[in-house]
Amino acid sequence: MASFVAEVNNDFSPDIDKNENVLKDVWEQYENVIVQSLITSFGLDFIQDQHGGDVDTIHNVRQIGKDPKMHYKNAQNAADYANRGAYDSRKYHQDPRYITINRKMSENKKNGTLTDAYTGKGVARNAKMDLDHVISAKEIHDDPGRILAGAKGTDLANTKDNLKPTDRSINRSMQAKDKEEYLQTWAEKGPQRQARINELQAKSSLSDKERKELNKLEKQEEINPNKVRAEEQHARKAYDRQVALDYYTSSKFLTATVKGAGSLGAKMGLRQAAGLVLYEVWAAAKAELQSLAPGKNLKEMLEAVANGIKKGVTNAKEKYREILAKFGEGFLAGALSSLTTTICNIFFTTAKNVVKSIRQIYASVVQAGKVLLFNPDNLELGERIKTATVILATGASVLVGSAVGELIATTPIAATPIGPTVITFCSSLVSGLLSCTLLIFLDRSDFINKLIDKFYLGLQGVVADYKVAADAFEELAAKLSQIDIASFRAETAKYQQLALKIETAKSEAELNTILLAAYETFDIKIPWKGDFDSFMGDRSNHLVFE
Repeated sequence: MASFVAEVNNDFSPDIDKNENVLKDVWEQYENVIVQSLITSFGLDFIQDQHGGDVDTIHNVRQIGKDPKMHYKNAQNAADYANRGAYDSRKYHQDPRYITINRKMSENKKNGTLTDAYTGKGVARNAKMDLDHVISAKEIHDDPGRILAGAKGTDLANTKDNLKPTDRSINRSMQAKDKEEYLQTWAEKGPQRQARINELQAKSSLSDKERKELNKLEKQEEINPNKVRAEEQHARKAYDRQVALDYYTSSKFLTATVKGAGSLGAKMGLRQAAGLVLYEVWAAAKAELQSLAPGKNLKEMLEAVANGIKKGVTNAKEKYREILAKFGEGFLAGALSSLTTTICNIFFTTAKNVVKSIRQIYASVVQAGKVLLFNPDNLELGERIKTATVILATGASVLVGSAVGELIATTPIAATPIGPTVITFCSSLVSGLLSCTLLIFLDRSDFINKLIDKFYLGLQGVVADYKVAADAFEELAAKLSQIDIASFRAETAKYQQLALKIETAKSEAELNTILLAAYETFDIKIPWKGDFDSFMGDRSNHLVFE
């Protein structure tokens, strides 16, 4: 397309007929956008999206077993978890860090400065205390997130944040239960526990077994749920922070992320490139059919289609640069969508349809961004905005079509032999109809037309200025084209030499000699006759410059 200034120079006028549709001939002008989007989004959508993306994250692996759709993306990660080994309590409770913190607890108890972490009450010197793993050692050992991060269970379990002193009866009643699960059971058994305490306290004498039972129940009754929850939240926050730091800063995660982005980028690139090739074939076959005269038989029509396919393949070969560009667009969109999905799955699980939607959004955004920012087809600003709008509108239509397909997939139709075909057909139909509807809206909407009219009317003054400037440059170019360049260079060389002599003159006499010589060199008539002083001494004489 010619440049904007060139169009102005060719008597281009941006005057807008307000009765003319802004998106005139919208079907023909943007048909390739719609067809390519539908082809690549459905006919060529061979990419198998996974629930939770393509990269294992700590959040996702912890959902395995809870979410029936979730599974490991990397077979080695699954093998690492399967081979974690059985839980061995001795490794955790005989760890040097556990022993050190336990010894410090005993010292504080003897000094009378120890406080029970779960009751908030001071501890007697003769009390039987345990050092409790707030997050149980068994939970840490079996945590898929820890194993994914490659962290040692003993390192994470035996920290000051996760080891807290509490009465032995409280600790052993908790066992390896989650703290919230334990508190729920503790609250449910509250009435029964209080009744038993009252019963034992009412007895005049107790056996050793009953005294131990009463002591145990009274200690459990002293539990402060708020303190238990606070300790658990603090410990878990520190634990999760360390696991995340170990994994998300590792080469293991970086390699998986880059590999996932590259793989999806390559698939998206191939999809977009293949879509352009198929569009060229479709467009050529369509043109051949449209060129047929009325009355042709089926054989001639099939021959026209065959010729169209051949021409389409030839056209695609000639447009290899565009195909490579499409591959680049697709690769970028795929890589960005993979990275976005991975980041999302660090915090929450993305469903398959969400992953697909992210891919399509990036495909549309990258294509529209290329038009707006790089303008490969040298479109004027208004055309660039319209084209980008159509691309985004078509992308939105594809998203809706995909959503419809997902809904149909949940119905009994999906289980029938023709289920996949029906889903694809309905998705494509909805996307196509919605694309056309949105384009009609852009074409017929009063708001859109007024907005674009205002834009073009505001542009008229700028265009007029460009036209004046273009005319002035054209006039100057015409004058410059008539100049003898060789003579011009020779003439300017003389002036340069004269300027250099004047600049280096050392006296007025020398300067006078140089100027007189210049008069002769450039054949300039001297405005006086004879001696200058004698000439100027006669008041009847006048200097005449010619």
